[in-house]
Amino acid sequence: MKIVFFDTHAFEKPFWESQNSGGHEINFLNVRLSAQSAKLAENTEAAVIFVHDKADADAIAILSKLGIRYLLLRSAGYNHVDLKACQMAGIKVARVPEYSPFAVAEHTIALILALNRKIPRAYNRVRDLNFSLDGLVGFDLHGKTAGVIGTGRIGTQVARLLSAFGCQVLAVDPVKNSDLDDSVTYVDTQALLSQSDILTIHAPLNETTHHLINEQTIAQMKSGIMLINTSRGAILDTKEIIKALKTAKIGYLGLDVYEEEDALFFEDHSGEIIQDDLISRLLTFPNVLITSHQAFLTKEALQKIAATCLDNLDSMVSNKPCSNQL
Repeated sequence: MKIVFFDTHAFEKPFWESQNSGGHEINFLNVRLSAQSAKLAENTEAAVIFVHDKADADAIAILSKLGIRYLLLRSAGYNHVDLKACQMAGIKVARVPEYSPFAVAEHTIALILALNRKIPRAYNRVRDLNFSLDGLVGFDLHGKTAGVIGTGRIGTQVARLLSAFGCQVLAVDPVKNSDLDDSVTYVDTQALLSQSDILTIHAPLNETTHHLINEQTIAQMKSGIMLINTSRGAILDTKEIIKALKTAKIGYLGLDVYEEEDALFFEDHSGEIIQDDLISRLLTFPNVLITSHQAFLTKEALQKIAATCLDNLDSMVSNKPCSNQL
């Protein structure tokens, strides 16, 4: 089958090529899917898209006219896809609900440790032959209270890792995970916000969680809290986050996602003047650490994403049950 692959990155290709045992003909494109680029899917039957592709109603209509019958998401989230439009067009959609919760969970812990022990600052200082320890004081994770919003696959692993560090772990989730009974105490949101020294977010983006961290919820937090987000950028109200950083209400901020990341992440803008004032302001704070949506980026995760996408396609083409179909 002919497959068009939107928003291709060099780090992905080897994994797709190694997993393509079915001999599918894959056309790798650098451009992201949109209503303007959808025409590039001509003469193909399936399209593969990522989190920054825009599969809205207009793009889906064009894909349908071109003969696309299958839309494969190489992500767990699907808020960038108009599922109703896909259904009306007869396009089957499948995602990768789990590729490596360990990858994202471990990156979350890496952000916590790097912020706490000021690793970026220490690294740059030593590179300049400055071996002073002034300004590098951190704190023990052991004995601290860590709050986890969302205890799905990723949040569960984060909770276990934090518990292993000796943290008291509090959690909020509509569905309690009984596997965490020994390491997590489920509380209401207000209790979690007011008691946590560290708060890490692992929830999907939807109407309920959009700007979940806002002026009101920030006001309920401890002063100097460490806030980590490796889920979806729009769960945080960035303007309110900046205000809280300026007053030291938020003492540490670690982000792998950003509310307006579509125009920035995964591309080299080092020779440009960034027009996004919010991320430019965030980058001025010494207690902010931002990575560009790389938490998933491990060999194991990339291999699983490619294998699952192709398995999804084979199942849907063969009219076999596909548990990942949306």
